Amino acid sequence: MAPAQVRVVPELPAALPGRSNALAKAVCRTLLRAGGWRVEGEFPPLAKQVCIVAPHTSNWDFIVGILAVFAIGIDVRFLIKHTVFWPPLGWFLAWCGGIPVNRSAPQGLVAQAVDIIERSPRIFLVVTPQGTRKGVQWKSGFYRIAYDARVPIFPVVFDGPAKRIRFLAPFTPGGDYDADLPRLLALYEGVQGIKG
Repeated sequence: MAPAQVRVVPELPAALPGRSNALAKAVCRTLLRAGGWRVEGEFPPLAKQVCIVAPHTSNWDFIVGILAVFAIGIDVRFLIKHTVFWPPLGWFLAWCGGIPVNRSAPQGLVAQAVDIIERSPRIFLVVTPQGTRKGVQWKSGFYRIAYDARVPIFPVVFDGPAKRIRFLAPFTPGGDYDADLPRLLALYEGVQGIKG
């Protein structure tokens, strides 16, 4: 009897937005498997989520993350400053799920993101709470977006040394960032990114 094949990525629930490209799924699953990467855990079956991915330590995070996105077949959205949306990079970023936002707009980044969530029947918005690869302190924007849009935070751990992307249980923000942040940070304690 042949050994069971280890699943590289979880199944996508019908509640979440998907991409239907069988070839891209197969190629990206093969590349993840060849690189030793695996996605562990399950998606919450919720139509709207703010997904936080940490730690963010390398440009490789984006490459491995996009491979996982296409391997799963999920239609993600992520916020990027509007100034980088010039051809051909802008076309590629939009195709991957990038949404241009103006950080200097009067209504602010959080209000723009909340409006996008409220207008979408289904959305999986990915945010790196550290903001940049060099960020050591989490920024509160992801929390305010989730709280104001009344959607859960879905924590995802990017474990570089183990080559695992781990899905954790959804977290409901209570409105007190200072009280909730230590609980969120504890989920990532001791984890190193790709460049850890």
